[in-house]
Amino acid sequence: MTQQISTGVVHLTERTPVVTGTEMLASLVPPPQFDDATFESYRSDDRYPSQEATKQLLQRFAGGGAAPVKKAGLFRRAPKEAPMKPGVYLDGGFGVGKTHLLASVYHALPARRKYFGSFIEYTALVGALGYKNTVDLLRGADLLCIDEFELDDPGDTMVMTRLLGELVSSGTKLAATSNTPPNALGEGRFAAQDFLREIHAMSESFETLRIDGVDYRQRAIDGSAVVSDDARFAKAIEAAASSGAASDDEFPALIHHLAQVHPSRYIRLIDGLSLVGLRDVRTLTDQSEALRFVAFVDRVYDAQLPIVATGVALDTVFGDEMLAGGYRKKYLRAISRLNALTHSAAE
Repeated sequence: MTQQISTGVVHLTERTPVVTGTEMLASLVPPPQFDDATFESYRSDDRYPSQEATKQLLQRFAGGGAAPVKKAGLFRRAPKEAPMKPGVYLDGGFGVGKTHLLASVYHALPARRKYFGSFIEYTALVGALGYKNTVDLLRGADLLCIDEFELDDPGDTMVMTRLLGELVSSGTKLAATSNTPPNALGEGRFAAQDFLREIHAMSESFETLRIDGVDYRQRAIDGSAVVSDDARFAKAIEAAASSGAASDDEFPALIHHLAQVHPSRYIRLIDGLSLVGLRDVRTLTDQSEALRFVAFVDRVYDAQLPIVATGVALDTVFGDEMLAGGYRKKYLRAISRLNALTHSAAE
């Protein structure tokens, strides 16, 4: 059940949310900032033609059909194109609009039953309901959108591949995204191959669409997270708490608490908030702690909650050793989002 918080200061470390399978299924919709996402509102960058090309292909996938073309003063339909595969995979860097396009597919596809969720939300659903019950609930859906498909856990990837295979065989369309660092020499160009290799049983069902570009979240900011002093932090918390609910937690205590809450429940940790406050941020050196914080940041970003923080800058929260490791893509995505959210709080 949704926590009813109106105004005041709350502590996330005191929250122990519970989410039922039914609630999890009902929550499989695009994040609030993409409630009105459409192909028309997607602003492609002319410097990267792959953005416009991908948008047009996704319009076809969502059932937009071939557009009329003008010839010799008369309108006729464009030549019939080969049907698209039941699945599309958007391969590209973070901040190039993949989630916007994914939500546009969701909104544009005329369907009675369709679902939109992150990879972790679907695997959490399987964990809460069991594999068979999840298949039974999702079977017959017209569309399944999977944002941030993860390839880090072989077990979860295997479960998702099997699940998707059963759904496609019953007529479900699939649309998925994942992240690669933009414009990074020697990395990020093989994400599609990694994806297809890991879901080999389903690879023939997906059409890969590459989207190039630069992180739109960094276009209007200086690339560094905003750090507050104690006075500025207190003022921001007080202002937010006067008209809504603001959280105020010591960063180390929150990191410890995240280990006690399943990531599928993080969305309920921040339920009802208008601002997130983190005191004494420190650089994370434990991989498990860092990955849980990434999952938390994703939920905060989905909810578009500003973050005010003291201590080290949040764009330095992941140490150099972590940024050089196998989860680099996740950490870079989180840094991008943390930068945007701290600037949002400063506006």
